[in-house]
Amino acid sequence: MLRILTIVVPLALWVWAFIDCLTTPEDEVKHLPKVVWVIIVLLFPLVGSIAWLVAGKQRGGVRTTGGVRAPGHPGHERPRGGRPPAPDDDPEFLASLKKNDNEHEDMLKQWEADLRRRERELRGKDEPEDGR
Repeated sequence: MLRILTIVVPLALWVWAFIDCLTTPEDEVKHLPKVVWVIIVLLFPLVGSIAWLVAGKQRGGVRTTGGVRAPGHPGHERPRGGRPPAPDDDPEFLASLKKNDNEHEDMLKQWEADLRRRERELRGKDEPEDGR
């Protein structure tokens, strides 16, 4: 059992460090370029994985998905890479929905008024002109 653990644990550490290194954004990599870290982790599985965990990536601070804090939270920022926040987290998007909603309500009211006017005109044409 101990022999299996001595093989499985370093292998799992190596795979995890390699995937973590690949998926870490370039601006969170410390000391060396990301490509160099990937090569180190691949060529020196145990030592490279430990080095990556200790010195390769910026760690610390509370992070949410995509490295963005919730709106209104101190330190709120746009996601890296120019990606916009999720629609329900973007106040500008929510404001545009409200504006579009109001515009559509106004348009619907105009259409209903136009329809009522046309119905009155049609009823007026259908009535006999001699008053019968």
